[in-house]
Amino acid sequence: MHPFRKAVEARDHDSIHALLAEDVVFTSPVAFKPYPGRSITAAILRGVDRVFTDFHYVREISGADGRDHALVFEAKVGDRHINGCDFLHMNEDGLIDDLVVMVRPLSAATALAEAMGAQFERIAREAGEEATGQAG
Repeated sequence: MHPFRKAVEARDHDSIHALLAEDVVFTSPVAFKPYPGRSITAAILRGVDRVFTDFHYVREISGADGRDHALVFEAKVGDRHINGCDFLHMNEDGLIDDLVVMVRPLSAATALAEAMGAQFERIAREAGEEATGQAG
């Protein structure tokens, strides 16, 4: 089992944070522009944890070189069932430097966009606090 999967399933945000490279780039399924940096990526993942219910991975696929991984998941956003995949790329130090998330169907992606939009002020505040060393 990939360490990211294990940390996400355990809702272990400290371990998730430790697996992210400082220069990680997060590509959201519902935002046009990628988010660069560990602070914002970790804050977004905490926000997702607050939005998803019944989250679980159903499949894990790894590339031959061990640096690329696809983690297929299912969850709910409100009353909408969502299917998705976390695509991870590991840098030479074994940290995640690229995280792309894709989801379906459109109705669930729309529900996710709305739910995450409601979280985004808190996400931005958490990321800013971490970046300036004010996080508790």
